[in-house]
Amino acid sequence: MGAGGASTTAEKAGMKLVGHKNFQRHNPKSDKFAIHKFHSFEFWCADATNTYKRFSYGLGMPLVAKSDQSTNNQLFASYVLRSNDLVFTFTAPYSRKCASVSEGVPLRHYNADQAYEFINSHGLAVRAVGLLVDDAKTAYEVSVAHGAKGVLPPLELKDEASGTSQVISEVIVYGDVVFRYVSGSFTGPFLAGYAPVTDSPATSFGLQRVDHAVGNAHDLIKTVEYITGFCGFHEFAEFVAEDVGTVDSGLNSMVIANNEESILMPVNEPTFGTPRKSQIQTYLEQNEGPGLQHLALMTNDIFTTLREMRARSDFGGFEFMPRANAKYYKDMFARIGDSLSPQQYKEVEELGILVDKDDQGVLLQIFTKPLGDRPTVFLEIIQRVGCMREVKEPATGAVVGTEQAAGCGGFGKGNFGALFKSIEDYERTLNV
Repeated sequence: MGAGGASTTAEKAGMKLVGHKNFQRHNPKSDKFAIHKFHSFEFWCADATNTYKRFSYGLGMPLVAKSDQSTNNQLFASYVLRSNDLVFTFTAPYSRKCASVSEGVPLRHYNADQAYEFINSHGLAVRAVGLLVDDAKTAYEVSVAHGAKGVLPPLELKDEASGTSQVISEVIVYGDVVFRYVSGSFTGPFLAGYAPVTDSPATSFGLQRVDHAVGNAHDLIKTVEYITGFCGFHEFAEFVAEDVGTVDSGLNSMVIANNEESILMPVNEPTFGTPRKSQIQTYLEQNEGPGLQHLALMTNDIFTTLREMRARSDFGGFEFMPRANAKYYKDMFARIGDSLSPQQYKEVEELGILVDKDDQGVLLQIFTKPLGDRPTVFLEIIQRVGCMREVKEPATGAVVGTEQAAGCGGFGKGNFGALFKSIEDYERTLNV
């Protein structure tokens, strides 16, 4: 049973989650094809122009590529933002009455009717999780052979200017969200066929990449078995309601990862029977089904990044969830110890940052309010501290550098109570 007597779909299915304390991390290197890292994230929306401008302004991500009527695309408008390895794309359909496929359309499979249906169901939401793979054709064929629902067979995209090309393919992950496999020789900012933009103001708040991408589903075990079954991802971490719940609500969660553990994808399910409806259930209702709940964006200096973002919160950027109470910050040193300097402790409280640690390192995190009208998709800004390890050349064993271990500092288990309380307080203002 979950927290407060809550029941879960995992238990109903006759399967048992062991929880954070009993979980033993193990990497079986079980990927069914080579999967390297997140490539990009594409949001589908009703108005790509204003949406991309808000994200560019609020996150410090310049426009680097586009496809719209100015590039002879009469089917959709699509704009690409980039900050280091973080790539966001915002795509919206033009009118169905005058939509046409021409040489200026890079994604020839795009369906305006499907896009309108997606937007009506989900509002602003992530449609595609791009994954960089060795071979998008092989990735698609292997995935489908192992049970994935294919939605885009391998499609070649050519870049006439450089003579290079890409192959993309897509399979369903959960709900209407797809994995978009990407491979090929094209090295542009997004996909071949998009026009590069070189005159966008160069701004950066220090965002580096997506650390993890979190999805919500009705049935955790069924969803995880489906994903791991077709691509081979392994379980990286696990949390049950007792680990993360509040008196009012909770969740169960499993984190899955690729061989290199450069792709971390938690999947959540709601618990039931608690005094208040789980936030996961609220998401599933408002999103009209499973989908991507939030993206954790990594920075190497959360204080600088957050100061820039907060300076724009009231002027078109992103607002943040209400800060934790004074007791949370008063008790923080007892939990975290001297892992942070006195100055960092001061800035953490000043900026409303949550801090947690595991046996390896420290996690600093903060969450935005929902990105659109619905209480669905949001962003998390994080910094991981510690867990550095040597990187060795496989052939010789020589040390060629250092890297931070995946998931350093955990996923904020110690902060879930404070976070859920904040979300519950916010949802009470929305009456959901």
